[in-house]
Amino acid sequence: MTNRADRPDVGGALPRRDPRRTTGNAGEDHAVEWLERHGFSIIDRNWRCARGEVDIVARDGDTIVFIEVKTRTGQTTGHPLEAVTPRKLARIRQLVPAWFHAHRDETARAIRIDCIAVTMIADHVAIEHVEALG
Repeated sequence: MTNRADRPDVGGALPRRDPRRTTGNAGEDHAVEWLERHGFSIIDRNWRCARGEVDIVARDGDTIVFIEVKTRTGQTTGHPLEAVTPRKLARIRQLVPAWFHAHRDETARAIRIDCIAVTMIADHVAIEHVEALG
């Protein structure tokens, strides 16, 4: 199956990819690599339901962690963590029970909401992990 973005449009040319999506996907890939190097086990990526999306769900020992990833390619739009607003946190909190409802076989002694800020400038990638946002 081909990705919709990889199929030619009516004129035969491939549609342009959204650069924000490309940046976000690259940031999430860097975040997953960082998490795995630091002992996390990835359970799920880009899980979606009618209420929204969880970027990464991972296990950290007995804790299931719901991780929001924010990526920037420069400093003109501010620090990535500035994009994690109280409204965004509230939406993630609503997604936690929906995720568990869809994954009834998963259990945890605790849950946590974290954020990973990824800054990519040229060949340099900086990762910041903030635990227990909300």
